[in-house]
Amino acid sequence: MIAHGKVHKYGDNIDTDVIIPARYLNTANHAELASHCMEDIDKSFVDTVAKGDIIVGGANFGCGSSREHAPIAIKESGISVVIAKTFARIFYRNAINIGLAILECEEASERIDALDDVEVDFDTGVIINHTKGESYHAQPFPEFIQDIIRKGGLLNSIK
Repeated sequence: MIAHGKVHKYGDNIDTDVIIPARYLNTANHAELASHCMEDIDKSFVDTVAKGDIIVGGANFGCGSSREHAPIAIKESGISVVIAKTFARIFYRNAINIGLAILECEEASERIDALDDVEVDFDTGVIINHTKGESYHAQPFPEFIQDIIRKGGLLNSIK
């Protein structure tokens, strides 16, 4: 699997309340959640994100509550992968469960800038920054996790 898109860049400790503000948690509608994704930290996100784009964050991305709404909002907004130095463990698990690809890579997190053109090969873990002519290496997912992501989440992979 390959992801390719432009980067939306955020810093450390991006919590689930920033990803999807609590005032919108009264809906289970994924499109509605996506329409408010990142609005408290980046008002332009929903207007500039395109299918296939990539979020790059710092350390502890997805900290805060254990709600699945956060990775759902990100995935539904069109983001193909989130790259960060580290992820909060519950966010990591929720992301895999709903089929959102995530990769930990400190070098990519530090070197990639907003709007860079980036490509990710999930089979090898290679992240290519076309804008800067650089590549970084993340630990690729094992095949069974790639299968979960490819099928759109854990429940879909079980069916």
